[in-house]
Amino acid sequence: MPDTFKVKKILYSLFFFFIAGLCEIGGGYLVWLWLREDMSWIFGAIGGFILFLYGIVPTFQPSHFHRIYAAYGGVFIAMILLWGLIFEKCYS
Repeated sequence: MPDTFKVKKILYSLFFFFIAGLCEIGGGYLVWLWLREDMSWIFGAIGGFILFLYGIVPTFQPSHFHRIYAAYGGVFIAMILLWGLIFEKCYS
């Protein structure tokens, strides 16, 4: 049986991976809508703030930054593919 503390630490890290992914992808998407799709500047401002939050989220991770950042790369790739499926209807 895995140690309860280790399981909580893993779940905690996965939660912050998910939040970081949403901030990075969502913030970038809002900036994209503002600049490329001629949406209101409000989209760009909100997107910029969300990207700022993306810079803060990794500081809540319980482990060392270099390990977390390397693992996050894989999570980001999976999340961006899901984002494309859900919001952009990209199937290829």
